[in-house]
Amino acid sequence: MAKKSYTVGQVNGYIKNLISSDYLLGDIYVKGEVSNCKYHSSGHIYFSLKDETGSIMAVMFKSYAYSGLDFKLENGQQVVCHGSVNIYERDGRYQLYVKEIKLDGIGNLYERYEQLKQKLYEQGLFEFDIKKPIPAYPKRVGIVTAQTGAAIQDIRNIAKRRNPYVQLILYPAKVQGDGAAEDIAHGIEVLDNMGVDTIIIGRGGGSIEDLWAFNEEVVAWAIYHAKTPIISGTGHEIDNTIADYAADLRAPTPSAACEQAIPDVMSTVHQVINQGRQMDYLMKRRLAAYQEKLQAAERHLRILNPKQRLAQQQIYLDELSDRLNRAMKNKYDRYEHRVMLLAERLHGLSPSAKLINGFGYIEKTGTPVTTIKEIEKDDHITIRVHDGLIETRVTDVKEED
Repeated sequence: MAKKSYTVGQVNGYIKNLISSDYLLGDIYVKGEVSNCKYHSSGHIYFSLKDETGSIMAVMFKSYAYSGLDFKLENGQQVVCHGSVNIYERDGRYQLYVKEIKLDGIGNLYERYEQLKQKLYEQGLFEFDIKKPIPAYPKRVGIVTAQTGAAIQDIRNIAKRRNPYVQLILYPAKVQGDGAAEDIAHGIEVLDNMGVDTIIIGRGGGSIEDLWAFNEEVVAWAIYHAKTPIISGTGHEIDNTIADYAADLRAPTPSAACEQAIPDVMSTVHQVINQGRQMDYLMKRRLAAYQEKLQAAERHLRILNPKQRLAQQQIYLDELSDRLNRAMKNKYDRYEHRVMLLAERLHGLSPSAKLINGFGYIEKTGTPVTTIKEIEKDDHITIRVHDGLIETRVTDVKEED
């Protein structure tokens, strides 16, 4: 059965992953003699480190050359390089990626540093499983640093800005010189027994000699035995001390350690206030819009309201009734006037109306006499005038043309 084969890239990638995951190779100090030194036009520096047993390729990129190298690197110099070992996949060779270079005048300190780091690593002081979580909302934060200096002042300013209600308890410790390591360890123990929520240890940056108190074994064991979570903020970003590895959380500077320990409550408060104002503004706008809609609906409802429509119809009915009454009265008045005119005309045509002016009419046995042919001599007749009757007898009848 044929065995599986791998490409060169796969093998190099696998080796790169192995090297990248190695704890010691990720942060290592290597000392040796500089050879094959070349300053590239890009600003990168390529060289080799060698001793009596062998050599290793090294590169220092331009970004680190500005901050991590304060002299001109030349062949033959004895130096200590701080960086990490990894593989350059294209050529399949490993090399040292350098962040900082120091002349080997202090090489013995770096050797002591590496030996102690390896020792404590093997004893389990740097294990991630034992790291304690940092409290999210501490009430009391202990600080082990110098009483004077920029570190404590920066911590105070940042704490006041982020959460002025957190109580800061300072243990003023020596951070440099004889007895500094023991003083720092004692400060950790004192604050741990006080029951603070978090402890910050640190100081400003400096050389390896300046930071050496934080590289002592007594400090590492004090951090390990503390029940309180500890944040180490010693040195600048490129500096790593034994205390950084032993602490529950490493911060590049004391100011950054304070930011890690104390949440930015005031920013949250201001944000909540601003959001409350924005919500209030939006609620007022929405409420005004709904009020306008409600008013429009009320107006529409008033128009469509049966009572309102009934009232309007009642008013319209009253108007129609008034118009009908006026029309009937006008018509009645016209007919009454016409009747009066007709009555006057009828009265004018009535025979009795003629009698007022001396006229009268003749009746014979109750029948009006319209011609002399209806009357004979000696007939009894009645003459009706406007105020009575005249009974008489005919003495003569004469006919006229």
